[in-house]
Amino acid sequence: MRFLFPEALFRIKTNEKVLCLTFDDGPHPGSTPHLLNTLDRRGIKALFFCNGNAAEKYPELIKQIALKGHLIGNHGYNHLNGWKTDTLRYSEDVKRAAGMTSAKIFRPPYGRLTMKQDKILTKQYRLVFWDLMPYDFEPHFGADGSLKILKKKIRSGSIIVLHDTPESTALSFLNEFIDFASARGFRFVVPDF
Repeated sequence: MRFLFPEALFRIKTNEKVLCLTFDDGPHPGSTPHLLNTLDRRGIKALFFCNGNAAEKYPELIKQIALKGHLIGNHGYNHLNGWKTDTLRYSEDVKRAAGMTSAKIFRPPYGRLTMKQDKILTKQYRLVFWDLMPYDFEPHFGADGSLKILKKKIRSGSIIVLHDTPESTALSFLNEFIDFASARGFRFVVPDF
């Protein structure tokens, strides 16, 4: 995948023990306040890739994310799958979300977009993927399964994708993961864009 999108960021290039927490699909009143409180208590900044329709529905949560010093990224307006959406419709969907989220950084929903979509979007956006997905949105994994993946796979520069939804198991394991990573000398950062 990385060779297809060479301009995109999948992992922070560093030998330092740093990790980047990202949260997709929010904001949502059932998860965003909890995540913000946890991150605030721990002094951690994160990157929230927000859907435009959710941002439009919950503008106060978008304000809270920004006020707490977190970065907001664009995750499209309707969370479209780029492989199943024509290029014009896809790019218009991203543009529609830009005013409520970000006109600078974008994460493709599902990590799926075509080469043509990439060519158009990289003219304006820095595309950000991830290198570590613990499947916190999959009920059969459960919190323990997701936490096990994180504990086993983190490495210097990992960009971790979690989800800002009430269904995400990240709500139950985030503190334990932060403790685990911190005890091993990792710091949490947000890249400069």
